[in-house]
Amino acid sequence: MKGAYQLHLRLDKSVRIKVGKLGTFLFPAGRYVYTGSALNGLEKRIERHFRKQKKLRWHIDFLLQHAQIESVTVVETDERIECELNCQVLNRPKAKVIVKGFGSSDCRCPAHLIYLGEGDGLKNEF
Repeated sequence: MKGAYQLHLRLDKSVRIKVGKLGTFLFPAGRYVYTGSALNGLEKRIERHFRKQKKLRWHIDFLLQHAQIESVTVVETDERIECELNCQVLNRPKAKVIVKGFGSSDCRCPAHLIYLGEGDGLKNEF
């Protein structure tokens, strides 16, 4: 299966994380959405995100050492739509980029990790 996906994440407490070569950043507690794609093996990519034991390769791997995946949205497609999906999240009220360039080194998006704030009501919006 090919397509794009969004990981809906929760970070219970603020934490400072070294994100590969991007640097070290303070991630505030709250809810995040990470948008990615896998045009060769969507299921395997998502399974990898759930694994705790793995080589830290992508930016999201570093955050997933601290955050919990609450749900995953999958869009099956042959097209590269992850930037479009990411923009939909970025246009939400209160949405903001915490780490510029996170997950978006191969596109023009400011980041593919979007912070939505702390409120519990956010989890029902997706």
